[in-house]
Amino acid sequence: MIKQLRLSPKTKQYALICLLIIAVSLFVFGKLGQEMLEQELYAFDSFVITKVQSLITPKLTSVMLFFTFLASTKSLLTLTLIAIGLMLWQHKRWEALFLLLALGGGMVFNLLLKWLYRRERPTIQRLIEESGYSFPSGHSMAAFLFFGMMAMLLTLFVVSRAAKAVIILVAVVLILLVGISRIYLGVHYPSDVLAGFVAGGVWLVMCLLGLKIVVETRS
Repeated sequence: MIKQLRLSPKTKQYALICLLIIAVSLFVFGKLGQEMLEQELYAFDSFVITKVQSLITPKLTSVMLFFTFLASTKSLLTLTLIAIGLMLWQHKRWEALFLLLALGGGMVFNLLLKWLYRRERPTIQRLIEESGYSFPSGHSMAAFLFFGMMAMLLTLFVVSRAAKAVIILVAVVLILLVGISRIYLGVHYPSDVLAGFVAGGVWLVMCLLGLKIVVETRS
């Protein structure tokens, strides 16, 4: 017989907030997906792409290539292995497991969504070549999952509110720059990036909730 989970009132409140965020995010993602299939996002996507790509310069392209590389499979695999190694060294095995679950499971989730929607990539001034479907953006989703999870875990180890705010701000900036780099380089529509952020948010919140419940019930 499965034992009933006994969660603290604080964790129950955390769970309710997480479930609310997940519900809202799923609604937003569903709306984006529906409007994409009905080709109602063309004006929005075209406007943002035109504005972003009007800024193209050789120096800025180098910067954008760096941020898009930061969320590449090779880069995130290296960063994840380093982070997991440090967590295991500090005996944070559940945190290490959920970081791996967040990124690995999230990428499987992304591939499934790409296959379901099967949106072709944009053809407007593409600065690099990418294969595969476009919606939602895998780089954007991966950046949201990795930097989001790392930010949430790091805030657990600092007491200062200012330090927590800085950690979260850095994560947000990195996530946004990765998303913008995909639009700038011409390999994703803005709606792909937004969908990647939303889908990443859903999976991240699920992983954070799972981690909190496991840590509390196992302690």
